[in-house]
Amino acid sequence: MGEIYVSTDVETDGPIPGLYSMLSIGSAAFLPDKTMVSGFSANLETLEGATSHPDTMAWWKTQPGAWEASRQNPLPPAEAMRNYLAWLKALPGTPVFVAYPAAFDFMFVCWYLNRFTGENPFGWHALDIKSYAMALLRLDFLDTHKRKMPRRWFDDLPYTHKALDDAVYQGALFCNILAEHRGEDEG
Repeated sequence: MGEIYVSTDVETDGPIPGLYSMLSIGSAAFLPDKTMVSGFSANLETLEGATSHPDTMAWWKTQPGAWEASRQNPLPPAEAMRNYLAWLKALPGTPVFVAYPAAFDFMFVCWYLNRFTGENPFGWHALDIKSYAMALLRLDFLDTHKRKMPRRWFDDLPYTHKALDDAVYQGALFCNILAEHRGEDEG
């Protein structure tokens, strides 16, 4: 059983889990050849006793369509995460968490999986697309931006701040970088 890259994006109402809530999660599972095997998405009810961060909520006011999408048919967090765990376990490979930025998205996913299911199939590993690009482009981390990345790494996919759309977009980006890097190693 090989690796399967689970590109994940979360939308939240604040900067850290627990005090603030994950509003939606989207994951797209890719094989290394950029075949998308499966997708998962869920909107979540906010955590009992949690608040919304004013800066995050000010940003959400600039994204009304994405906000509305994240609030449609929300599930209780425990139900959403049980569904997510079942989806992860059904994937045809060992899941590897991939995100841009991995530190933010993984923090929420790890917390929610552990809190509501008692397990995290990703372990403590998260692959950060920006860090990978930094190494290949030989840039400083803070100078590594999508606008400095080669256009050939990007597919014409929507980036909407809707979790599953963004997970697919970022998963394709990761697979394109991976294919180019592996091609250079073989050449």
